[in-house]
Parts: sequence; structure tokens; C-alpha cells
Amino acid sequence: ALKKRDPGSSQLSPAPLADAEPARDRFANMPRVKAYELRSKTSKELLTELDEQKAELAQLRVAKVSGGAASKLAKIKIVRKAIARILTVYNQKQKADARKACKGKKYVPLDLRPKKTRAIRRALKTEQKFMKTPRQKTKASNFPMRRFAVTM
Repeated sequence: ALKKRDPGSSQLSPAPLADAEPARDRFANMPRVKAYELRSKTSKELLTELDEQKAELAQLRVAKVSGGAASKLAKIKIVRKAIARILTVYNQKQKADARKACKGKKYVPLDLRPKKTRAIRRALKTEQKFMKTPRQKTKASNFPMRRFAVTM
């Protein structure tokens, strides 16, 4: 449904749809899912809301195939974004719970460890880097650095 603007121009503009409604009316009855509201919900509530959104998305896709109204086609994007928000919050909750569970333990799962870079992860820690062998320690204590008094 694209038409040329004028013969000299190569830019395309969308052709107006026959059953297009004004944008403000289209989105008036759709409450957006807010991430901060989702964070206050439990994991079970998030999963039930996720199922509801997925069911709504399935209905909207059926409407799209059967030639539904433009408002329903526009709502598909909003529902997909809402599903993404719910999944993001749910995964953040899962990761936070996992971090809480293994806090203070000797071993932490790989996906909860700091990422950094492979070289940094394999490098010696600072206390390991400056460790001395017993022989180095005795040599340092028996032969300390000489002190010279410089007079002018």
C-alpha cells in the first residue's frame, strides 16, 4: 500500500488505509504494561499475565489473517512489547533469586559470575600476583635494600 509522492521524487509514502481510525482513538483503551508495576507482582502472577498476553496475541494474529480492523493490527506490536516486558521482569526476578540463594557459597554458577573478559577472568588476582615464596621472603629479610645517605 505504498504510492509515489510525485513523479520526480523517489521517496515512498504510505497510502492511507480505508478503515484507518485516528491514532488517539486506536490506543485509548489499551493500558500499557509498566515494568515498575510488574516488579511488585509475584512470579506466579507474572506467568498468569504472560499467558493472558500470549492468548491475546494469538487472537490478534487470527484477526490479522482474517482481515481484522487496523486497530487490532496496531495492537499486535503493543502486546508483543508487553510480553517482552513481562519476560524481562520475570527473568530478572529469577536471576536475583538465584543470586540470593548462592550468596556466601564457595562456588557460584557460571552465569552469575561477573562477565568481564576471558583474559581478566584467567589473570592472577592481586594477592596472588604479589605472593612470595619462603625463599624470596628469607632473602628479602636477610639482605634488605641498602640505605645511602646523600650529602652535599
